[in-house]
Amino acid sequence: MDLSTRAVVTACLAAGVAVAAYFGPVPLAAAAAALALVVAVGWPRLLDVPVHGGTRVVVALAGLGAVGATAATRGEPALRHLPVVLALAVVLAFVAELLRRDGRPRLVESLSGTVSGIVVATSCAGWIATGRTDAGASLVVTCAVALAIASAVSALPLGLWAGGLATLALAVVAGGAVGWAMPDLDMQSGAWSGVVAGLLVASLHALFDQLPDLRGRLGALSASALPVAVGGTLIFVVGRVIVG
Repeated sequence: MDLSTRAVVTACLAAGVAVAAYFGPVPLAAAAAALALVVAVGWPRLLDVPVHGGTRVVVALAGLGAVGATAATRGEPALRHLPVVLALAVVLAFVAELLRRDGRPRLVESLSGTVSGIVVATSCAGWIATGRTDAGASLVVTCAVALAIASAVSALPLGLWAGGLATLALAVVAGGAVGWAMPDLDMQSGAWSGVVAGLLVASLHALFDQLPDLRGRLGALSASALPVAVGGTLIFVVGRVIVG
């Protein structure tokens, strides 16, 4: 899967989150759960983890658990159960390693890869929490659109630094424009959403572009979902700190 294809997949996933937020909290939770599963299915391939099955199961359970716990939470803080989910998922990661019967080669690499996948998958719950902020669906839509624009720009053959700067700049412009058009946001808040989206896409493009495992479909699929998944928690911070 080449860069342009991954950019299209990232843009489609971001658009899916935006559409789900428009229709309400239940579709948004379903979209977050689906995003966590997309991360889980390709994560061991992306990081070349020795045993794929156990990592996929643990990362998927962590993501679904975080989404379910956040969706079921009433009142504030919306992410108050997330530390418990993370802790239980880390314990499951150790259990998965103990259940291995292959002599446990590359144990530390396998465990660290699983734990990093847990962090990414649980970050999907941030989209649900963002939908409950004062800006709500407007903030989710703004960040998702900025992610889609940043992904499209990152596929242009501009070179590493020029491409990164162009990705960031156009994501900020797109976020500011959408924020200005949204009823519960302003241009400044939208621009900050664009900063989050642009930095995520540009940095992850620079990080993963040279990895050979991205030639595999599952690894590339997980890499494509990564900026959208991590963006959930980061945009929640923007909603709390900047929007209020």
